Amino acid sequence: MDTYLETSRLILRRFTADDADLLIELDSDPAVMRYLTGGEPTPPETIRRQYLPNILANYEKWGGDFGLMAAHEKDGGAFIGWFILRPKADGPLDEVELGYRLRQAAWGKGYATEGSRALLRKAFTELGVRMVWAETMFVNAGSRNIMEKLGMKHVDTYFPDLAPIKDSEHGEVRYEITAEQWASCQPAQ
Repeated sequence: MDTYLETSRLILRRFTADDADLLIELDSDPAVMRYLTGGEPTPPETIRRQYLPNILANYEKWGGDFGLMAAHEKDGGAFIGWFILRPKADGPLDEVELGYRLRQAAWGKGYATEGSRALLRKAFTELGVRMVWAETMFVNAGSRNIMEKLGMKHVDTYFPDLAPIKDSEHGEVRYEITAEQWASCQPAQ
C-alpha cells in the first residue's frame, strides 16, 4: 500500500487504477451524495473513464504531494471513503482545498475530523501551504461543524450557478484557515 498519511485509526493512500469499484460504491449511496448531487449516483463509466484517470494524473501533476486519497481503517483495513488536499487546477500550490467523502458506515466516528486534522498538519508543516479552504452547502451542518472544530473560519456564503438540489437555495459556504491561524491553535510542545 502506497501510504500517504497515517493517523491513530486511519491510513490514507493514493488511489490506483484498480480502485474504480471503491469509488463507484461510495458514489452510489444517495445519502453520501445528498449535498453533492441531491442523491444522484455518479455513473460508473464516468468514474472509470473520467474521475479515476484524473485522480491518477493529478498525482503526477503535483508530484504526489496533493490529490484525492483513499481512506482505510487501520483495524481491519475497510475502505471508508476519501480525503482530498489539492490546489485549484491552475491555482497556487500554497492555497489548497480540504475535503472528504465517507461511507455511511463511517459517519459519526470522528474519522472526518481525524483525517482532516492530519491533513492540515501535513499541509502546514510539510507542504509549505499558506492557506487551506473547504466548501459545502450551507445546510450541511455536519461538515460545517467539522470545519469549525478544525479552527476554520466561515468567510463567505455564495450562490453558484448550479443545477438546483434540495436546500441549494440557501447557498454554499466557504471556510478557511491560514498557517498562522492553525499554528496559534496547536498545543505547546
